[in-house]
Amino acid sequence: MTLDAFEVIGGQPLSGEIIPQGAKNEALQVLCAPLLSAEKVTIANVPQIQDVVLLIELLEGLGVKVEKTSPGTYVFQADDINLVYLNSAEFLNKASKIRGSVMLIGPLLARFGKAFLPKPGGDKIGRRRLDTHFLGLQSLGAEFKFDGDLNVYFVEAKALRGTYILMDEISVTGTANVVMAAVLAKGTTTIYNAACEPYVQQLCKLLNRMGARISGVGSNLLIIEGVESLGGAEHRMLPDMIEVGSFIGLAAMTQSDLTIKGAGVADLGIIPHMFERMGIAMEIQGDNIRIPAQEHYEIQSFIDGSIMTIYDAPWPGFTPDLMSIMLVVATQARGSVLIHQKMFESRLFFVDKLIDMGAQIILCDPHRATVIGLDRRQPLRGISMTSPDIRAGVALLIAALSAKGKSVIHNVNQIDRGYQFIEQRLRNIGAQIARI
Repeated sequence: MTLDAFEVIGGQPLSGEIIPQGAKNEALQVLCAPLLSAEKVTIANVPQIQDVVLLIELLEGLGVKVEKTSPGTYVFQADDINLVYLNSAEFLNKASKIRGSVMLIGPLLARFGKAFLPKPGGDKIGRRRLDTHFLGLQSLGAEFKFDGDLNVYFVEAKALRGTYILMDEISVTGTANVVMAAVLAKGTTTIYNAACEPYVQQLCKLLNRMGARISGVGSNLLIIEGVESLGGAEHRMLPDMIEVGSFIGLAAMTQSDLTIKGAGVADLGIIPHMFERMGIAMEIQGDNIRIPAQEHYEIQSFIDGSIMTIYDAPWPGFTPDLMSIMLVVATQARGSVLIHQKMFESRLFFVDKLIDMGAQIILCDPHRATVIGLDRRQPLRGISMTSPDIRAGVALLIAALSAKGKSVIHNVNQIDRGYQFIEQRLRNIGAQIARI
């Protein structure tokens, strides 16, 4: 029997230190970069989560030699790739389960001239089109086709050539895929309207250490001078900014004194400021963040006194992956806030569970919800619920840890896809949580 639920006894303050894992969204990009070289690439701080495990299994199936040298550190060497594996039922089955499998296309196309992939899975949080990936690869000279009956994408190119690309949307994974293809293309590629999230910056830094020539890293204008081949390199992944934000929200909701160790403060962007706008106090101590226990936290208003609106935007705007956390945090704040989830139309479809727990939320439409903070006058109450996706699952877990009584959260394999050993780490800071 699969243990796929959490039983949580909430209402208890937590305390102590917690260390964020390596960044999930970075992992799904940088783990594909070794396909661009026949030499060894060492990557440290790799999170032990389901999506990463599946991606590493796909790499091994392709013939990549994978050696785990210590917890979270792997050496990859793609010197003997078996492209026949792409035709196997195992590849089609595993690749269809995770969104990150799309990141295989760029490096396979660049180095071997062809790739194909089943329609990837991932969270059901709304339309997540892949047009940007394939339009960019077509601009470099690839031929693309989609088999609607088999739900399989095919790309092929005898030779990729550098060109000017204006991305039709600021896609993180789309930018990463085109960058990985362009580093081995002939000539210079200019990518305008590129995503500039820390994940993309980290990928570019790794590729440059492997011998790529990428300039403009950290901006929305990347210039890539193609090279003949890439070599080996070493890389350490950033702490997961989504976990950092989740732990800040957890501390506020449970009135806990928590210290997030090794939070990667320099790469958090606007995230700490957004939580401060929610009234949450925090102390930056070097690369650590301490959130003191707070009985109350008050949502700021705009200068003219109007209700605060929090919305997601491409980096350096506020990441959409923390919107679910913000919504939960607002339920026990003093004041009201409009949560506007612009990028995904199904990410707010977990608020019914929070309403059942006693939260005061008005779901305006698929993208917007107004939260009326309870200011702890009435604690949330424990209920039985189901996790619809990774980020909503952790938001519901935070709500359950703050709630009075027992909650049961089903379908926690969704949480496992993005958060490593989460129940053990929460128990270490005093949470009453068990997998059942």
